[in-house]
Amino acid sequence: MTYSIVHNLVRLLILLVVQVLLCNNIHIFGYATPLLITYVLISMEKGTGRISLLLWGFFTGLLYDMFSNTAGMASAGMTLLAMILPEVLASFSPHDEDEHVTPSARNMGFWSFAAYTFMCMFVVHTVFYLLDAFMLSNFRLTLLSTFAGTALATVLAVFVDMIFNSSKD
Repeated sequence: MTYSIVHNLVRLLILLVVQVLLCNNIHIFGYATPLLITYVLISMEKGTGRISLLLWGFFTGLLYDMFSNTAGMASAGMTLLAMILPEVLASFSPHDEDEHVTPSARNMGFWSFAAYTFMCMFVVHTVFYLLDAFMLSNFRLTLLSTFAGTALATVLAVFVDMIFNSSKD
Protein backbone atom coordinates (compact mmCIF):
# COMPACT_ATOMS: atom_id res chain seq x y z
CA MET A 1 0.00 0.00 0.00
CA THR A 2 2.84 2.42 0.80
CA TYR A 3 4.43 1.60 -2.55
CA SER A 4 1.18 2.50 -4.28
CA ILE A 5 0.95 5.87 -2.52
CA VAL A 6 4.57 6.74 -3.31
CA HIS A 7 4.11 5.57 -6.90
CA ASN A 8 0.99 7.74 -7.29
CA LEU A 9 2.75 10.76 -5.73
CA VAL A 10 5.68 10.44 -8.12
CA ARG A 11 3.27 10.09 -11.03
CA LEU A 12 1.36 13.16 -9.80
CA LEU A 13 4.52 15.27 -9.55
CA ILE A 14 5.77 14.23 -13.00
CA LEU A 15 2.40 14.88 -14.62
CA LEU A 16 1.97 18.18 -12.79
CA VAL A 17 5.28 19.43 -14.15
CA VAL A 18 4.42 18.23 -17.67
CA GLN A 19 0.95 19.78 -17.43
CA VAL A 20 2.08 23.16 -16.14
CA LEU A 21 5.17 23.56 -18.29
CA LEU A 22 4.08 21.89 -21.53
CA CYS A 23 0.37 21.17 -21.83
CA ASN A 24 -0.76 24.57 -20.55
CA ASN A 25 1.05 26.11 -23.52
CA ILE A 26 -0.87 23.99 -26.04
CA HIS A 27 -3.99 25.79 -27.23
CA ILE A 28 -5.95 24.00 -29.93
CA PHE A 29 -7.93 26.52 -32.01
CA GLY A 30 -6.59 29.13 -29.62
CA TYR A 31 -8.79 27.93 -26.75
CA ALA A 32 -8.66 24.23 -25.89
CA THR A 33 -5.95 23.03 -23.51
CA PRO A 34 -5.58 19.30 -22.77
CA LEU A 35 -5.80 18.39 -19.09
CA LEU A 36 -3.32 15.54 -19.00
CA ILE A 37 -3.20 15.74 -15.19
CA THR A 38 -6.42 13.68 -15.25
CA TYR A 39 -4.26 10.63 -15.95
CA VAL A 40 -3.41 10.57 -12.22
CA LEU A 41 -7.00 9.51 -11.46
CA ILE A 42 -7.41 7.35 -14.54
CA SER A 43 -4.45 5.20 -13.48
CA MET A 44 -5.61 4.55 -9.89
CA GLU A 45 -6.02 0.88 -8.92
CA LYS A 46 -9.42 -0.69 -9.45
CA GLY A 47 -10.03 -1.42 -5.77
CA THR A 48 -9.20 2.07 -4.48
CA GLY A 49 -11.83 3.30 -2.03
CA ARG A 50 -14.17 6.13 -2.93
CA ILE A 51 -12.90 8.44 -0.18
CA SER A 52 -9.31 7.94 -1.35
CA LEU A 53 -10.36 8.66 -4.93
CA LEU A 54 -12.19 11.81 -3.85
CA LEU A 55 -9.18 13.05 -1.90
CA TRP A 56 -6.78 12.28 -4.75
CA GLY A 57 -9.12 13.93 -7.26
CA PHE A 58 -9.67 17.05 -5.22
CA PHE A 59 -6.04 17.59 -4.27
CA THR A 60 -4.78 16.82 -7.77
CA GLY A 61 -7.21 19.37 -9.17
CA LEU A 62 -6.31 21.83 -6.42
CA LEU A 63 -2.59 21.55 -7.20
CA TYR A 64 -3.31 22.15 -10.87
CA ASP A 65 -5.55 25.10 -10.00
CA MET A 66 -2.86 26.66 -7.82
CA PHE A 67 -0.19 26.45 -10.52
CA SER A 68 -2.49 27.41 -13.40
CA ASN A 69 -4.68 30.04 -11.74
CA THR A 70 -7.93 28.37 -12.81
CA ALA A 71 -9.98 29.13 -9.68
CA GLY A 72 -11.21 25.66 -8.79
CA MET A 73 -12.35 24.54 -12.25
CA ALA A 74 -9.98 21.57 -12.36
CA SER A 75 -10.80 20.66 -8.75
CA ALA A 76 -14.50 20.48 -9.60
CA GLY A 77 -13.93 18.33 -12.68
CA MET A 78 -11.48 16.00 -11.00
CA THR A 79 -13.70 15.58 -7.93
CA LEU A 80 -16.69 14.73 -10.12
CA LEU A 81 -14.59 12.22 -12.03
CA ALA A 82 -13.38 10.69 -8.76
CA MET A 83 -16.99 10.26 -7.68
CA ILE A 84 -18.04 8.34 -10.79
CA LEU A 85 -14.69 6.65 -11.57
CA PRO A 86 -15.49 3.19 -10.08
CA GLU A 87 -18.63 2.90 -12.21
CA VAL A 88 -16.85 4.10 -15.35
CA LEU A 89 -13.98 1.67 -14.76
CA ALA A 90 -16.38 -1.20 -14.11
CA SER A 91 -18.16 -0.57 -17.40
CA PHE A 92 -14.95 -0.69 -19.45
CA SER A 93 -12.82 -3.29 -17.64
CA PRO A 94 -13.12 -7.06 -17.95
CA HIS A 95 -15.25 -8.52 -15.17
CA ASP A 96 -12.93 -11.43 -14.45
CA GLU A 97 -9.82 -9.40 -13.62
CA ASP A 98 -8.20 -8.93 -10.23
CA GLU A 99 -9.66 -6.35 -7.83
CA HIS A 100 -6.37 -4.46 -7.41
CA VAL A 101 -5.25 -4.14 -11.01
CA THR A 102 -4.15 -0.81 -12.44
CA PRO A 103 -6.08 0.30 -15.53
CA SER A 104 -3.79 0.35 -18.53
CA ALA A 105 -3.81 -0.59 -22.20
CA ARG A 106 -1.90 -3.73 -21.27
CA ASN A 107 -4.45 -4.89 -18.66
CA MET A 108 -7.69 -3.74 -20.30
CA GLY A 109 -6.85 -3.97 -23.97
CA PHE A 110 -6.00 -0.95 -26.11
CA TRP A 111 -9.48 -0.01 -27.30
CA SER A 112 -11.15 -0.52 -23.92
CA PHE A 113 -8.49 1.62 -22.27
CA ALA A 114 -8.79 4.29 -24.97
CA ALA A 115 -12.59 4.40 -24.54
CA TYR A 116 -12.22 4.51 -20.74
CA THR A 117 -9.68 7.32 -21.02
CA PHE A 118 -11.86 9.24 -23.47
CA MET A 119 -14.88 9.01 -21.16
CA CYS A 120 -12.89 10.20 -18.14
CA MET A 121 -11.26 13.03 -20.09
CA PHE A 122 -14.65 14.07 -21.47
CA VAL A 123 -16.13 14.39 -17.97
CA VAL A 124 -13.27 16.54 -16.70
CA HIS A 125 -13.05 18.72 -19.81
CA THR A 126 -16.81 19.26 -19.90
CA VAL A 127 -16.92 20.50 -16.31
CA PHE A 128 -13.75 22.54 -16.80
CA TYR A 129 -14.90 24.38 -19.94
CA LEU A 130 -18.49 24.85 -18.78
CA LEU A 131 -17.21 26.49 -15.60
CA ASP A 132 -14.75 28.49 -17.67
CA ALA A 133 -17.49 29.84 -19.94
CA PHE A 134 -20.08 30.04 -17.11
CA MET A 135 -22.75 30.81 -19.67
CA LEU A 136 -24.05 29.27 -22.84
CA SER A 137 -23.88 32.39 -25.01
CA ASN A 138 -21.01 30.95 -27.03
CA PHE A 139 -21.91 27.29 -26.72
CA ARG A 140 -20.22 26.23 -29.97
CA LEU A 141 -16.86 27.51 -28.76
CA THR A 142 -17.31 25.72 -25.43
CA LEU A 143 -18.26 22.52 -27.25
CA LEU A 144 -15.29 22.84 -29.60
CA SER A 145 -12.92 23.44 -26.69
CA THR A 146 -14.34 20.47 -24.80
CA PHE A 147 -14.02 17.99 -27.67
CA ALA A 148 -10.63 19.25 -28.88
CA GLY A 149 -9.16 19.16 -25.38
CA THR A 150 -10.68 15.74 -24.73
CA ALA A 151 -9.33 14.28 -27.98
CA LEU A 152 -5.80 15.57 -27.49
CA ALA A 153 -5.72 14.66 -23.79
CA THR A 154 -6.90 11.13 -24.63
CA VAL A 155 -4.12 10.66 -27.19
CA LEU A 156 -1.53 12.06 -24.79
CA ALA A 157 -2.80 9.91 -21.91
CA VAL A 158 -2.55 6.74 -24.02
CA PHE A 159 1.05 7.67 -24.88
CA VAL A 160 1.81 8.42 -21.23
CA ASP A 161 0.32 5.05 -20.31
CA MET A 162 2.61 3.36 -22.81
CA ILE A 163 5.59 5.18 -21.30
CA PHE A 164 4.72 4.43 -17.66
CA ASN A 165 3.83 0.78 -18.34
CA SER A 166 6.42 -0.10 -20.99
CA SER A 167 8.99 -1.56 -18.60
CA LYS A 168 6.59 -4.07 -17.02
CA ASP A 169 6.74 -7.49 -18.65
